[in-house]
Amino acid sequence: MEKTKKHIIALLYDFDKTLCAKDMQEYSFIPNIGMEATEFWAEANKIAVKNNMDRILAYMYLMMKSAKKNDFPITKESFQALGKDVILYKGVKTWFKRINNYGKSLGVEIEHYILSSGLKEIIEGTPIADEFKKIYACEFHYNERGNADWPQQAVNFTTKTQFLFRISKGVLDVLDDVKLNTKMHDEERRIPYQNMIYFGDGLTDVPCMKLVKQYGGHSIAIYNKKEKHKVEPLLRDERVNFICESNYSENSQLETLVKQIIKKVAADNELLDISIELTKQQEF
Repeated sequence: MEKTKKHIIALLYDFDKTLCAKDMQEYSFIPNIGMEATEFWAEANKIAVKNNMDRILAYMYLMMKSAKKNDFPITKESFQALGKDVILYKGVKTWFKRINNYGKSLGVEIEHYILSSGLKEIIEGTPIADEFKKIYACEFHYNERGNADWPQQAVNFTTKTQFLFRISKGVLDVLDDVKLNTKMHDEERRIPYQNMIYFGDGLTDVPCMKLVKQYGGHSIAIYNKKEKHKVEPLLRDERVNFICESNYSENSQLETLVKQIIKKVAADNELLDISIELTKQQEF
């Protein structure tokens, strides 16, 4: 039977502590400015509290301030170069090809997106950057000399949710607010919420995880072996569908789980096709 619409399943990822073990700034940026990770984040928090400031803007401000103080270049290229030092979780580099091929075997297309409060420029420098249809993350504006001079985009735990709406409606351009806020019926959406799988690691992902789960999609809280206790409350409080260890390797528990979800979503799509076809036949 011919499909009534193109079936697409979106896998949406946080980045820090979801695809890699720690905040991306901790791999090389923070050491390069002569600070310890705990010292950097404590200072960023202090700035936020003192100025009643968004914590994401506070860390971006501190990055610029500290880099200038230590003569560390703050160009887009220098930030992108930091991406090569990010250590991804086991199996991440081959994850996308394996999952894409599995989706293809079931007649569905898999798309991958990043929704992160980390720095887009660093993510763009990682070896997996090309795997994503869109990377939504914090960005700097760069002046005529190519140096970062202002936050261009700040993504915190609540603003992340707008990107779920954009992806669902197919309105990926962050400057297009008209289409984003125009009423759209469920059947017109490019990717229904039921076709979404969200991967996050903790409280900063709760709004997205809960929203995806609430609207029929699936949310997975990722943890490393030593921090399972941090995500167990998310499952207990029904904010996520599953918790799973951060191993993206072939035949891992996570791969098995995600494949089963994709299989279920593909089957639901097929049932919907059949239902629509039968309804059309009955109309005549």
